Amino acid sequence: MIILIAPEKDIPNEIEILHQLFNAGLQYYHLRKPHKNIQEHKAYLNQIKPEYYNRVIIHHHHELINSYNLKGIHFQEQKRRDTIDNPTRYFKDLNMFGKTISSSFHNPEELNSCYFEFDYHLLSPVFNSISKKGYEGLGFNVNHINKTIVGMGGVTAENLSKFNTLGYKGIGVLGGVWNSKNPLEAFKQINEAYITSLKNRNND
Repeated sequence: MIILIAPEKDIPNEIEILHQLFNAGLQYYHLRKPHKNIQEHKAYLNQIKPEYYNRVIIHHHHELINSYNLKGIHFQEQKRRDTIDNPTRYFKDLNMFGKTISSSFHNPEELNSCYFEFDYHLLSPVFNSISKKGYEGLGFNVNHINKTIVGMGGVTAENLSKFNTLGYKGIGVLGGVWNSKNPLEAFKQINEAYITSLKNRNND
């Protein structure tokens, strides 16, 4: 699985590019806009074609999953720590039937010991971040953890085989797409390289 994280700050033609990415096969788009309030989130979602809502996972204002046919919700690390001890209460007013639930982690052992069954887990930084300067990768090896873990940090078309070797079931991309001169072509290259890496892994 390939997950694309939204740029934290809006970029020119962002929605137009996003539609192109959906057309190119993007299945998991994490809407992470920490500086937008709920009305600004709605305004953003209203610009996306409704047929793509089922590929959008929202990081903030989870209640919007009741208003839009979104794919799922995501917990930032601190939000997970603050709320997941009483999940029944948290999910009581959310229409989560058939939706995904995921969370961010920055420590593989905390991920391994987390009792809540997320559909998948984002773990970072695996390699040096492209979007966050000075955010150095730690090369986490997760082969010993029997959970669906998506590696983030420094993803490029050239290093995908390393993520496979370290035990990741998917990759999360931000700077590798949005920081490129042509985000669509960058995504296509990563997507093609990822498909190739999966074929090579299955043939091993």
